[in-house]
Amino acid sequence: MRLAQLIVLGLVMGVTAGWWLQRDGEPSDGTTAHPPAVVAADHAPALSAEQAATTIAEPDPAAASGTPSGLLLPVQGIAPSQLQDTFTDARSEGRVHDAIDIMAAAGTPVLAVADGHVEKLFDSKRGGLTIYQFEPSGRWCYYYAHLQRYADGLAEKQAIKRGDVIGYVGSTGNANPEAPHLHFEVHVLGPEKQWWKGESINPYPLLKKGDGGD
Repeated sequence: MRLAQLIVLGLVMGVTAGWWLQRDGEPSDGTTAHPPAVVAADHAPALSAEQAATTIAEPDPAAASGTPSGLLLPVQGIAPSQLQDTFTDARSEGRVHDAIDIMAAAGTPVLAVADGHVEKLFDSKRGGLTIYQFEPSGRWCYYYAHLQRYADGLAEKQAIKRGDVIGYVGSTGNANPEAPHLHFEVHVLGPEKQWWKGESINPYPLLKKGDGGD
C-alpha cells in the first residue's frame, strides 16, 4: 500500500506543477509563450510614404476658392504692375468685355498661363486668331485672342506646358491695328466641356498675384 500511495502522490504533484507552469504563461513543452496581442502591436505595419502624404495633404487652394491659381502672365516681358482691369468695360451691342486686354508690341510672344492642352484653334470675326486651352482638371478654359499668328507647329489636342510660346500678339479680328494686344479670358467650364461655352471670371486679380512673363 505504501508504494502505491507514493506513486499516486507523485502523479498528483506532477499534474499540479504542470498546471502552475501553464498558469504563469509557460507551455508544458518548455517553449516560451508570446501573447498574440503583444506580437501584433510590436509588428504593426507602418504607413507607406504615399499613405502618410495622403493623410496629411493640405486642401487644394484652387479647389477651395473656385478659381485657378499660379497663372503665368501670358505676354512675355509684361509685369503685373502694367496690367489694367478691363473686365467690366463696355463693348458694342451692349456687351461687357469679360476679359483683360494686355497691351504689347505686335509679334511679342504669348505664353501658356498653365499646363494643359490646346482644345481648339479658331479664326473668328471678333477674336481673329484664337486659342482655347483646357487645363488638366477640365474645370477651366483659357482663351487667347487677336493673335498675329500661332506658334510654329501648334495643333489641336496638343499638350502644352506653363510658359510655352503658343502664339504672338497681334490685332486680328475686330482689334485696332494701331493698338495690338492680347485679349485674355478665363472661363469656368460646364459639365459638357464645350470650348465655346463657359462662365467668365475676371483674369485681372489672378494675373496680378501670379508671375510676370519671362
